Amino acid sequence: MDWQKGRSSDNVEEGSGGGGGGFIPGGGRGLGIGGLILLGVLSLIFKRDLITPFLAGEGGAPGQASSQPTQAVSCDRDEQTQFVCKILGATEDTWGQVFAEHGAQYARPRLHLFTGSVGTACGAASTAVGPFYCPGDQKVYLDLSFFQELQDRFHAAGDFARAYVIAHEVGHHVQKLIGVFDKVEQARRQGAPMEGADGLSVRQELQADCFAGVWANRSQRSLNWLQEGDVESALNAASQIGDDTLQREARGTVMPDSFTHGTSAQRVKWFKTGFQSGDIGSCDTFAGEP
Repeated sequence: MDWQKGRSSDNVEEGSGGGGGGFIPGGGRGLGIGGLILLGVLSLIFKRDLITPFLAGEGGAPGQASSQPTQAVSCDRDEQTQFVCKILGATEDTWGQVFAEHGAQYARPRLHLFTGSVGTACGAASTAVGPFYCPGDQKVYLDLSFFQELQDRFHAAGDFARAYVIAHEVGHHVQKLIGVFDKVEQARRQGAPMEGADGLSVRQELQADCFAGVWANRSQRSLNWLQEGDVESALNAASQIGDDTLQREARGTVMPDSFTHGTSAQRVKWFKTGFQSGDIGSCDTFAGEP
């Protein structure tokens, strides 16, 4: 991936006061890629289901916006930071265009880099949760060490695999802006199931995958930056973080009733749907079979 072609975003920040606190489940459904494994392990240790309360917002206090001071990040300080700035800039350009086509203005999210732990409007979180989006403060949170974990633990190498991770979290921001988060929350309060193969959490995550595919399509049109094997690396990343694959790795068995993100096949399917169409209208994961 010739990611240097992209425009650097000026919306990348970091906490100047260091991270604060450990992971506190609850208060936001921006569950990161590594979060399912973490909560699954904790559930086994404490012999109680911690995943459902997290999704329902009952596992802890919602938390307040972090009081830690933040500062803008210099995109030129190292290659990883430059990469993040370039990918975020490309998402801004893509979604700015998509929203303009629909007569709306795209509100750009901020991407907050942290190390170890961080305070957010959705509560405190640790690196173990993986990258995540907090709808409370409309920020994407990322510990850059996750990129190494993506390669070593999830066997998903390549620049476009890393770009997919960022694009997926930005996809959650798009959901926040177009009202998906509010509709899901309303449905949850009315008793709609969140977990499970047909649950709202799975459908919400799959739509973020589809939005990542839309971004990939449109950014390729404007930048022509994908190279041989790039799309395959993103599809591999989507496959490696499916609920069935993660559960099989962590537990040795698959429990569809506890799915939160979708199977490997579903995640690949919806990324490909968005990538092939480049149309946000193709991403209605809430209708029919997910």
